Amino acid sequence: MLNILGISRQLDLSFEIFDFKIPVYLFVGILPYPITFLCTDFISELYGKERARAVVITGLVINLWVLFILYLGGILPVVPEMEPGTIVPAVDDPSYAFFEIRRLTFGATLASMIAYLTAQFVDVHVFHFLKKLTKGKHLWLRNNGSTLISQLVDTISVTLITYYYAQAVQIQQGSVYHTLMVLIVSGYVFKLISALLDTIPFYIGVKFLSKYLDIDPNESYHEKAE
Repeated sequence: MLNILGISRQLDLSFEIFDFKIPVYLFVGILPYPITFLCTDFISELYGKERARAVVITGLVINLWVLFILYLGGILPVVPEMEPGTIVPAVDDPSYAFFEIRRLTFGATLASMIAYLTAQFVDVHVFHFLKKLTKGKHLWLRNNGSTLISQLVDTISVTLITYYYAQAVQIQQGSVYHTLMVLIVSGYVFKLISALLDTIPFYIGVKFLSKYLDIDPNESYHEKAE
């Protein structure tokens, strides 16, 4: 449902600087996304690459399960809708709302799944590449570096797939490429700012959770140093 709501409404946050209009269009569904990558970075830092990948795959399986249930709901026979008082089937098609939501869900969820899966795996691999490169130091670098690269992949993927495959984004003809570019740039800048703002909370969170869970994120690097 969040996938449907996320693409069904676009926010216009455009503003002007010295009489120059800067267009900013955002999908509603993009607002909570930076938090998901922050959570992935927490799992990567505290539990390692394999655990983070397992969480990503779990999210994929849950999405596939939802699609399977919706698929069954569309092919299995249903009880006819009865008119109140007459006890006869309704004239209007009662399944319209279900099938419209089902259609949007398939397209939106598929776009979200492809973008989510690709971006999250990129996030995990870049995070651990930078962690290995810096030998566990410079937490801010792997947090921001992995998020900024993966969010670019996510933003481009979900925007293009949602429009071209799912056809769930309403864009006025004649301004398709301009609007898509604005959506991609606006979404990425929003995620970029969010990634920079969560650096301090990430430091605090890692320090607190390391003590609370009694985990040393850099234990393997300490052992190699010894």
